[in-house]
Amino acid sequence: MIEKIVIANRGEIALRILRACQELGIKTVAVHSDVDRDLKHVLLADETVCIGPAPSNESYLNIPALISAAEITDASAIHPGYGFLSENADFSERVEQSGFIFIGPKADTIRLMGDKVSAIAAMNEAGVPCVPGSDGPLGDDDTTNLRIAKEIGYPIIIKASGGGGGRGMREVHSEAHLLNAIALTRSEAKAAFANDIVYMEKFLENPRHVEFQVLADQHGNAIHLGERDCSMQRRHQKVLEEAPAPGITPELRQRMGKICADACIRIGYRGAGTFEFLYQDGEFYFIEMNTRIQVEHPVTERITDSDLVAEQIRIAAGEPLSLKQEDVVISGHAIECRINAEDAKTFMPSPGTITHYHAPGGAGIRMDSHVYSGYRVPPNYDSLIGKLISYGKTRESAMARMRTALNEIGIEGIKTNVALQQDILNDLNFQAGGTNIHYLEKKLGL
Repeated sequence: MIEKIVIANRGEIALRILRACQELGIKTVAVHSDVDRDLKHVLLADETVCIGPAPSNESYLNIPALISAAEITDASAIHPGYGFLSENADFSERVEQSGFIFIGPKADTIRLMGDKVSAIAAMNEAGVPCVPGSDGPLGDDDTTNLRIAKEIGYPIIIKASGGGGGRGMREVHSEAHLLNAIALTRSEAKAAFANDIVYMEKFLENPRHVEFQVLADQHGNAIHLGERDCSMQRRHQKVLEEAPAPGITPELRQRMGKICADACIRIGYRGAGTFEFLYQDGEFYFIEMNTRIQVEHPVTERITDSDLVAEQIRIAAGEPLSLKQEDVVISGHAIECRINAEDAKTFMPSPGTITHYHAPGGAGIRMDSHVYSGYRVPPNYDSLIGKLISYGKTRESAMARMRTALNEIGIEGIKTNVALQQDILNDLNFQAGGTNIHYLEKKLGL
């Protein structure tokens, strides 16, 4: 087993990784920016290293600083968490070239799945259902692009090959707007991702966002751990997730899960990963693969009684999967509400000092958070300050427990989106299950 791990992240995921390491008897190194000295995992880690000032590009995105932290502490591995450098192939490559273990996929796999055009091509070859589209990058010939769009059928969506997180996308509802949309998306993609390659897909108007969790080792084994519904979104950012997805039958789960696991073997995947799909009219359409642990991994852990972060570490250490597909039993229902330091109505960030913090409890409640009374939320990073997870034998039980927990949670000194989450849990359409990815924005009038 790995002896010491550098946690190359911050916030709740860094604390989550630290806890997994402690359970496995692994020493930890917490790296931090100069405004993050009081993070909970920094206070609990075996060793700490300040890697730079607050701006991410000078700290958490500073590859030489992160590798130096591993060198001076004699660590043997680096866990990137999610966000920051977790899906950066150059980082993975540099880590392993420096003699350390990257707790995640190989660099070539990250590159393959990080580029949306090559990812779609790979998934088509692996038999994973994809959204009808251009089947490759768009060229400069206007006539050809107009023809492709007509064959697909409007509405269509133009996407940046190097995009992600909802960025680099533009809907087109008529031929009159197509060429301008392609040009604008190319320009934005080059500025944002240093990659102006764009492609075209059919725009599904009422889809749900359903994703499958997978684990794969370097010995040719791969399994799936069921699906999550992440359709409650605002501007392509997930707000609430649940598992299993309402309305997905065990037969469909098994069929799609096997397709995803088989695709992992085909591309030589290693570690934890997520296949993200749009689901509409009983059909799945691949959109991307996240080659890292997901924010919403706790709901899968809860319904499968597993520890995905510990599995990541074991896989990186060269061990075979501790689970076989027949060992994965899905039981009950789990919901995760993302708790953000932001105004529940305007969504403006709300940094500042938390003067009082009370975590909810009770049967089936889990709170993953790095905050505490007196902690100062800095303005420099993502507004996520915690994840509230509820579990019940039924979806109705999980919802009831979540409503109780949201009423109980206490965070004072800053604004949070707890009121928004309460509104969602009390929404009759959400309670019925199966709302699409546009539902929340329409509800909010956006």
